[in-house]
Amino acid sequence: MASPEEKVIEIMKKEGIDLAATLPCDRIKNLLPLVSENFPEMTLTREENGVGICAGAYLAGGKPMMLIQSTGLGNMINALESLNVICKIPLPVLTSWRGVYKEGIEAQIPLGVHLPDILKGAGLEYTIIEETEQLPLLENVIRDAFDNLRPHIALVSPKVWEKSGCCAWEATGMPEKPEVMERTCRFNIIGETLKPVMLRNDAICAVASQLEEEITVTNLGVPCKELYACKDRDLNFYMFGSMGLVSSIGLGLALRSEKTVVSFDGDGSLLMNPNALLEIAKEAPKNLIIIGLDNGAYGSTGSQETCALRYIDLEIFANACGIQNTAKVNTKEELIETFRKFRAMKELSFIHVILKPGNTKAPNIPLSPEEVTKRFKKALETEKL
Repeated sequence: MASPEEKVIEIMKKEGIDLAATLPCDRIKNLLPLVSENFPEMTLTREENGVGICAGAYLAGGKPMMLIQSTGLGNMINALESLNVICKIPLPVLTSWRGVYKEGIEAQIPLGVHLPDILKGAGLEYTIIEETEQLPLLENVIRDAFDNLRPHIALVSPKVWEKSGCCAWEATGMPEKPEVMERTCRFNIIGETLKPVMLRNDAICAVASQLEEEITVTNLGVPCKELYACKDRDLNFYMFGSMGLVSSIGLGLALRSEKTVVSFDGDGSLLMNPNALLEIAKEAPKNLIIIGLDNGAYGSTGSQETCALRYIDLEIFANACGIQNTAKVNTKEELIETFRKFRAMKELSFIHVILKPGNTKAPNIPLSPEEVTKRFKKALETEKL
């Protein structure tokens, strides 16, 4: 007789899931090794990144799913609302529902107890699975997400796994005395100060002039408007919310596409979600170029200062995360030359662009988030034909 964990794997296979984004929970420690064995897996460092990665994978034709602890929903709600809901991007989420059944950690209780009301108040679809016999409801969760183009969350009680005989974790867990792992650091720091001479719009338009068949994802707010004004294309994905996830979406796209993916990220966005670069470096897709547009300011909200202006170097940070191919530029000519070089290399790359603060008066994008998503996804599907 199949264990509850094996039943979940059967359901995921039956429903065509082809990417699992995961973060551990003790209650599903026997499920996660089976997920790793049966599906391409993205092991996350932060739940919001999984929302972005899965969105990118879906846009490129994939059928992703997340498996996380329920506490992660507290981190994800804004991303689900301002990306998946407004763009109509599906995402089934299996959550290990903590704080409600034989919970031994007091800190799990406040969010866990109120999660159904929180999800209901946020307008997010959810299904409670409290018994092993109710696991077939997971099929409905996955189907509803993709049929109705929305997030759907399964709150799975620890009771479901309570009597399982599955011991997958014991076979794959860390040994009691793990070997000390060697680590190699590669830094090539050049003591050079680059004076900002370009506005962000100058840099975006410089890269846009070189775009051919590349896929682009652009940080929300004014950067999207600037790219739209410079060079609107069906292969441009403009963000309207979920700040900090632009390069995570780029990662999801790069993993599912053979085309070069260009992520127009910003210093405020990168610092808001530094975990994204860790996951990108770990996966190291050869077709992803991140353009780090650094004007030391939150450009779309009044140009308030970011930490990048005085305290942190984004190129060094990208290196520290494990991205080997990096460059720092401050002129259009250098930016274009570096972009061409990295595009030809076909390796994960990060271009740190030093900019002056300031916005251009670009008009609003005359497309809704749903229209942008449909146009973009259709363009990717057409390219595959």
